[in-house]
Amino acid sequence: QVQLVESGGGSVESGGSLRLSCVVSGDYYSTYCGGWLRQAPGKEREGVAAIDTDGVISYADSVKGRFTIARDNSKIALYLQMTSLRPEDSAMYFCAAIQRGFCSPLPPPDDYESWGQGTRVTVSS
Repeated sequence: QVQLVESGGGSVESGGSLRLSCVVSGDYYSTYCGGWLRQAPGKEREGVAAIDTDGVISYADSVKGRFTIARDNSKIALYLQMTSLRPEDSAMYFCAAIQRGFCSPLPPPDDYESWGQGTRVTVSS
């Protein structure tokens, strides 16, 4: 059983920054694709960024240049540094994983096998 636990969400003003963290635990393979996804009220869940074990990264066009995904393989953790936040970035953010070695192109939500409970991000104008 795999567990993913997110933290770091909160409320910020437009232009602000937040850093999300995700700790992976449980019976997991050393090679996996880790991703961040989000879902705003009334909208479908969408991929934001993903990173594989070798550090190859994919981003959604809407966050390129503003968000940075990283992983710490020794701690089995994922991070998402979010800068220049906009009100349209407001959503529930989820950490998720796929037991495969590649993450490019950005995987669709249905590809992910394990999910965290989510952490809320609210950006006010």
